[in-house]
Amino acid sequence: MSIASMKKLSVIGLASEKKALMKSLMRLGVVEITTQEGKMTDEEWSRLVSLDGNESAVSEYDSRLLTIEQALDAFSKYGTEKKPLFQTRKPVKRNDFEQKLKEKEEIEAEAKKIASLSARILELNTEANKVEANKLSLLPWKDYDIPLEVQGTKETEIAMGVVPSVSDVKEFEKDLKEKTERCLVELVNSDAEQHYLFVLYLKGERDEIEDVLKLYGFTRTTFSDLQGSVASNIEAFDKKLSAIAEEKERVIEEIQSRQGSREDVEYLHDSLIIERDQAAIRSRLLLTKKSFYLDGWVPRIALDEVEKLLKDHGCYYEIESPSKDEETPILLLNSRFNSPFESITKLYALPNSKEIDATPFFALSYAIFFGMMLSDAAYGLIITVATFTVMKKFRLEGMAKQLVNMFLYCGISTIFWGVMFGGFFGDMVSVIAKTFFNSDIVFKPLWFEPMQDPMKLLYFSLLLGGIHIFIGMALNAYLSIRDGRLLDAVFDVGLWYLLLIGLALMLVGVAAPLAKWMSIIGAVGILLTGGRHKKGLGKVIGGFTSLYGITGYLADILSYSRLLALGLATGVIAAVVNTMGSLAGGGLKGLILFIIVFIIGHTYNMLINTLGSFVHSSRLEYVEFFGKFYEGGGEAFDPYSEKTKYIEILREDK
Repeated sequence: MSIASMKKLSVIGLASEKKALMKSLMRLGVVEITTQEGKMTDEEWSRLVSLDGNESAVSEYDSRLLTIEQALDAFSKYGTEKKPLFQTRKPVKRNDFEQKLKEKEEIEAEAKKIASLSARILELNTEANKVEANKLSLLPWKDYDIPLEVQGTKETEIAMGVVPSVSDVKEFEKDLKEKTERCLVELVNSDAEQHYLFVLYLKGERDEIEDVLKLYGFTRTTFSDLQGSVASNIEAFDKKLSAIAEEKERVIEEIQSRQGSREDVEYLHDSLIIERDQAAIRSRLLLTKKSFYLDGWVPRIALDEVEKLLKDHGCYYEIESPSKDEETPILLLNSRFNSPFESITKLYALPNSKEIDATPFFALSYAIFFGMMLSDAAYGLIITVATFTVMKKFRLEGMAKQLVNMFLYCGISTIFWGVMFGGFFGDMVSVIAKTFFNSDIVFKPLWFEPMQDPMKLLYFSLLLGGIHIFIGMALNAYLSIRDGRLLDAVFDVGLWYLLLIGLALMLVGVAAPLAKWMSIIGAVGILLTGGRHKKGLGKVIGGFTSLYGITGYLADILSYSRLLALGLATGVIAAVVNTMGSLAGGGLKGLILFIIVFIIGHTYNMLINTLGSFVHSSRLEYVEFFGKFYEGGGEAFDPYSEKTKYIEILREDK
């Protein structure tokens, strides 16, 4: 219903017009150009055409872009400019964009310089890590005063090494002395893991000494590339680290001195993205000596613009509808209210081209469920003001824009339910009035207070759940009727309507005789028709297994009790926070405590329950609602367009 109707487009044009046409198609941004692997495997096609493309050019652009991105990363890491809360593209007219890039070579040279500075910082970091590791390896030996290059004398050897900390050094020394009295053992240092030992012995008694060393798990430590004392080497490493830090600081300062060119580099980045994509799209075109061919998809609403463009470039083209079972790219088209909730649909899965878009059918219910779960007017007001401010201050696009707009609507819903249930920072109004003014002022609910009458909210939640599920079942029936399966709609939905509505009426004691017959007719009908698509024994028992599905419907409806649970959780935690804040009573001391507890407690409560409301509202839609009619699996419409990251190039008509 809100899925854009797609048309298949096939185009043949003169080779001389190819470059200009592809540039115009990219700027228009409404045609998805498909790959040609299928045609190239066809013998007839492969005799007539060849695949266009220049992979080396694409690789060259990717290499240049890597350098540009390294420069931009350097600005982000080391620049002093304040980073925005949201990364948004800067809107620029095409003429201004092209004017900015007149000095393209100079900008790229600047970007290469910045990238080289960033690479130098990485080199310095690597060098510093190596020096730091060497220094750390020496620190346990800082009290060892023999030059490290000295490994012994003509008659003696020195063994520096470690044994596990569980080893007894005195026993170690004793065992060595039993082998030979002509040895020296010194404990240089110890830590939680090992003992650092110095052993001096005669070369002629090496084998006896080695036996004891192996017994205690002695591991030799060597510093063959170092000379002088440990202390002098540590001092040298400290000086080297200081020099590295100074050079790194100088490099960072140089990057910061060049951050005025950041915008130019961003322009260059997006320009190269456009050129790279123009080169990459050639691999989706077929060529003859004097012509080219492409095909793809275009939304029906954009056909007029595309046809005009093709005529202007003298192309021959055909536009046709897809076959009945052919999958098409998915482009969702929704109203201003429904569009933000597309983000929820996309987080689950886009509909396939044989389905309907679920967004218009759950947008309102999602906002209602979210508001009921959070159910505090003050929290809703904060969310509404925050999202409205973000929308006004930042030029958001894509999923970020949809999510922020969605939370705006959810915030408004939360204000509504907070007023209905009497929640404004929980019971803050009455607590402040009683604690600091000794007055009985309350924020009265417009409907009722859930903590005083939870069963009323439970019944209302289950009623909403039943309506929600019935809408999902109705959509399933619609799809069956649309696809010519009228009996499926009657047997798989209509009979369940009879059974479930009948049972609900019997439960509340309304129209008992009619409700009883509705239940009987529905149950018998399900038993008789539930196995109609199966064979053999399945036809007999299929009805029983279908009727057993009533437990699933009951479980689905009970899932909506989470509206009660999360709504109460918000109110109870808020009330506890207010009570804790009022423990010190009135006066200045009590006011200070109340403010501290209020800010910390309500911030936590709002954040955790906002997250819970988002997750559980989504869960109700995905499991209880989508499960009745929705499959998903569609591929998003991906038009050939200027997919820039930093600059939004405005069309001439904007």
